[in-house]
Amino acid sequence: MPLIGIGTDLVDFRRIERMLRDFPSRFAARVLAPSEREDMACKTEFFARVAFCARRMAAKEACAKALGTGFSGGVHLRDIAVASRAGGAPEIILSGGALARLRGLAGPDVPTKIHISLSDEPPFAQAFVVIEAI
Repeated sequence: MPLIGIGTDLVDFRRIERMLRDFPSRFAARVLAPSEREDMACKTEFFARVAFCARRMAAKEACAKALGTGFSGGVHLRDIAVASRAGGAPEIILSGGALARLRGLAGPDVPTKIHISLSDEPPFAQAFVVIEAI
């Protein structure tokens, strides 16, 4: 299976904590996809929101790196969403510019698989993303 890209990122909870304290609505609107904002709304404790956002931010950065663009060329933070499968494993869902970039890399009719691993040990969250054509 051809490898399309690999990306990794490390996020400091303290940076996310400052942004959520100072600009909670602005941060969520700028960074999180609508489905992620719904998931975050279920978190009642502030630290749980910080951890949630730190993991999402690491995943988005790692995925953007695997796409080879970072957040440029039409790829935006909200175009990369992290969801939880039934068993709790994370999965990446692309839309907008991120999905267009993936189709441009793989070909419009080539099926792809995005593998993601998330980990955290406060004050850090880490993500590793591998994208392959299948």
